[in-house]
Amino acid sequence: MSNSIYPWQEDAWRQLQLLRARMPHAILFHGAAGIGKSDFIERFAQGLLCEAVLPDGHACGQCVSCGWFSQQNHPDYRRVRPEALEDEPAAEGEEGADAETKKSAKSSKAPSKEIKIEQIRNLADFMNISTHRQGLRVVVLYPAEALNMPASNALLKTLEEPPPGTVFLLASNSLDRLLPTILSRCRKFALPMPSHAQALAWLQAQGVADADSWLREQGGSPLAALAQAETGNRDDMDTLLQLLARPSVEGALKTADKLQKVSLAAQVSWMQRWLYDMFSYKLAGNIRYYPRYRKELAGLADKIHVSRLLAALKAANERRATADHPLSPKLFIEDMLLDYAACCA
Repeated sequence: MSNSIYPWQEDAWRQLQLLRARMPHAILFHGAAGIGKSDFIERFAQGLLCEAVLPDGHACGQCVSCGWFSQQNHPDYRRVRPEALEDEPAAEGEEGADAETKKSAKSSKAPSKEIKIEQIRNLADFMNISTHRQGLRVVVLYPAEALNMPASNALLKTLEEPPPGTVFLLASNSLDRLLPTILSRCRKFALPMPSHAQALAWLQAQGVADADSWLREQGGSPLAALAQAETGNRDDMDTLLQLLARPSVEGALKTADKLQKVSLAAQVSWMQRWLYDMFSYKLAGNIRYYPRYRKELAGLADKIHVSRLLAALKAANERRATADHPLSPKLFIEDMLLDYAACCA
């Protein structure tokens, strides 16, 4: 793993090193999605485990510990995240036929988007044995808001009585979705959103064409913009935006049918940004996310009353909280788009 961090994280990295003299047992890194929090905390984890850490806090990349870490089999390190984010062929500790059995069992159903209680309980043995290199144990967990309630309670018990020599590094996109008791037992550390200029320069350095549009459409999050640009596909987003630009009941029903297999969380985010652009244009004449739809946004903003626009924004925010667990994706989208069409009527 490279010691490089993203350009917008350099100041945060220097501030973080000040905590090493009196390391908290748990640090909760928080900030917007798509700014590189997971990469940041994994680099910090490697630095904590490194046996010849550099003066700037980065890992040396040469010691035995760094070798283990780069091969993803460090005995004093555990990563906890939802199955849906796992891309390794086998989880740590699963080898041979046992790994194949578990993999086959998992393949029969969709990977979970939650962090489950079994994943927290599986940390018990890890935390109750001596470390292999007489250093720290490090547990990285993200996104923390993916913890389901039983897992949150199990983690809380561990954070209340932290094992000696163990550091928890958590990352979250949304602090308001975490238990207040977990928040109170972690040292919170904010990771910054890059400026538009920083993010744009980085995307252009990655060779992204039309980088400004991709960046704006992803709310200024450079990693999200890069991921979307690499697919080269705006089709789903434009299907929704074209309906939002020309709302109608018939169009809402047809669009819901087309988009029922597209991530609901993404669709709600596209809707939120569209509504924010309408609101911003109405108040100040500014458009942040979708400047290529400026004409349509301006026309809608001119005729909609502020109170109706605020109600639509509130409804979109409420839908975001339930987008991951809808009873029916198609009905969810229909309800969202019909409400919007009524708002703009």
